[in-house]
Amino acid sequence: MIRTRLLALLLALTALALPLRAQTPIAPIAPIAPAAADTALARQVDAIANQVLQATGVPSASVAVVRHGQLVYAQAYGLANLEKQTPTSPALRYGIGSISKQFTAAAIMLLQQEGKLNVDDPVGKYVPGLTRGNEVTIRMLLSHTSGYQDFWAQDYLMPPMRQNVTPRAIADRWAAQALDFEPGTRWQYSNTNYTVAGMVVEKASGMPFFQFVRTRILDPVGLTSAKDFDSSPRATDVTGYIRYGLGPLRPAPDAGSGWMWAAGMLAMTASDLARWDISMIRRTLLKPVSYREMQTEVRLKNGAATNYGLGLDVVMQGGHFTVEHGGEVSGFTAENIVFPEDSAAVVVLTNQDAAPASGAIGGQIARLLFTTEDALAANRTAQARAILEGLQQGTVDRSLFTSNANAYFSDEALKDFASSLAPLGGLTNFVQTGSSKRGGMVGRTFRATFSGRSLRVWTYEMPDGKLEQYQVAPAG
Repeated sequence: MIRTRLLALLLALTALALPLRAQTPIAPIAPIAPAAADTALARQVDAIANQVLQATGVPSASVAVVRHGQLVYAQAYGLANLEKQTPTSPALRYGIGSISKQFTAAAIMLLQQEGKLNVDDPVGKYVPGLTRGNEVTIRMLLSHTSGYQDFWAQDYLMPPMRQNVTPRAIADRWAAQALDFEPGTRWQYSNTNYTVAGMVVEKASGMPFFQFVRTRILDPVGLTSAKDFDSSPRATDVTGYIRYGLGPLRPAPDAGSGWMWAAGMLAMTASDLARWDISMIRRTLLKPVSYREMQTEVRLKNGAATNYGLGLDVVMQGGHFTVEHGGEVSGFTAENIVFPEDSAAVVVLTNQDAAPASGAIGGQIARLLFTTEDALAANRTAQARAILEGLQQGTVDRSLFTSNANAYFSDEALKDFASSLAPLGGLTNFVQTGSSKRGGMVGRTFRATFSGRSLRVWTYEMPDGKLEQYQVAPAG
């Protein structure tokens, strides 16, 4: 478990996280920046989070939003503990699971900056006794292209994982057997890779892994809430839950120490994870070349794409460069979406494992961030909404369209639009979600929401304002 690949987010991505409860009080989260006065964003985020929690039955979610390189909104919804009916709060820690992997990758990059290792070094230089250790590189570990078998592919906690284990024992069991594939020839997610990477950090730095992460990453970035729940399974402030089918929510079991470690050991608040995202956006911890290396897609030996860098999914979505990762562990699921070039990010932490809420909330909020703010957006949104409402009745104002678009809206097309759209009833929301340019035209995308159904609308407008295209399809 700890993480499963690309769920559905912004314009379509993936995800996963970890479990615990609190021991020490957490300092109050820093005041939100003045930009947080965006009450429209707050209302929309609140509505999304509450709707998804209600639909999925997940107990709670903690959300943080970054815009223009600042933390602009942080809120929490639902219950931190069902048995005590304790409300959650933005100041409470959740497990972030495999989102921890980007901290492990950052530790490797720090050591490379100091000349203590190179990501293209063979892993056998630091960790002896592994299969093909003279061929598998540190880069292959961090990009999941090594061939080492995953020690936790399941989405539940197996009995052996309730006992303590050492990283060396994991490496001896899963990284000392035959490879799943030739090094560098396939992408296959494997938590084992990051256990071995943590061992590399210890060997190259001469420090215990979490001590290095604490002193060289967490403290400098100011992530004061972050805890190591691998060694302290009560480091979260909320209770993690599991659910069998559609049965009741039950407290999730704790993993023994050693299993999460460098593959998913961190617990923190959503706001602190957002501050980590801000540090990536501003490039405050690592050198620019190190961030570029982490955020550059690793390709296989045959040139095929992996959509993965070093500890991060790396994609272009809707014209926006996106680095993302999710996390899942016993009792927790999380999503972290960062748009480095847009200085924006979304963090969602939830306290139920194997549940879709974090990805669903994160994806919808991410779309909000790119509701275009150009001068014509409001007018174009109102126009596009009116056109859709007309199509429900089988009519269009042909003065709005070019001759090509008017030909598209044939009598047959208008009948099909009316027969399929009229049953949806009235619109409950209609918002522009993005814009781009192509072929001398401005393209716009909209999300149209009806009771129980959402549609995607996309248009192309000519320089004179007439529409060359207006199309409707189910929302992804």
